[in-house]
Amino acid sequence: QVDVAAMARLFGYVDVTDSGFIAAVLSIAFNPLFWNVVARWEHKTRALSQVFGSPRAACYCLGAVILMLNGVRSHCFTEAMKSQPKLEGLDCHWVYYTGLAILAVGTLFVISSFLALGFTGTFLGDYFGILMEAKVTSFPFSVLDNPMYWGSTAIYLGWSLM
Repeated sequence: QVDVAAMARLFGYVDVTDSGFIAAVLSIAFNPLFWNVVARWEHKTRALSQVFGSPRAACYCLGAVILMLNGVRSHCFTEAMKSQPKLEGLDCHWVYYTGLAILAVGTLFVISSFLALGFTGTFLGDYFGILMEAKVTSFPFSVLDNPMYWGSTAIYLGWSLM
């Protein structure tokens, strides 16, 4: 027996038919699918490196596309959050400041990950044959295995609470 009461209550707070919600879900699902498919295709074929004349130029172009797609995803997420019903119990100062703190920690992890890895390390340079000298073990990698993913998740969670 499955108790669907909790799921039914959840759907009372989420309008899954809202076009903004659908756009957010699609962009959230599309982005990692896109960059993983493109990176694996590049690794197998080296087609982007040939088109752009070098692996580094191709990696920078893919990184720019990923950044643009992340901007679209963030916009869709923000618009979906604006149009969704709000939980009354979460409309208070302590929840707002908790969300702000979670967002700040997430931002710290994302920015420090980027600084530790550099542009090509962050944006799939290894698929282009651009390898780092050694495994990065400094902060934030000394604290978490995947600080960029955890940081991004924390940013969106904090944003949601705010």
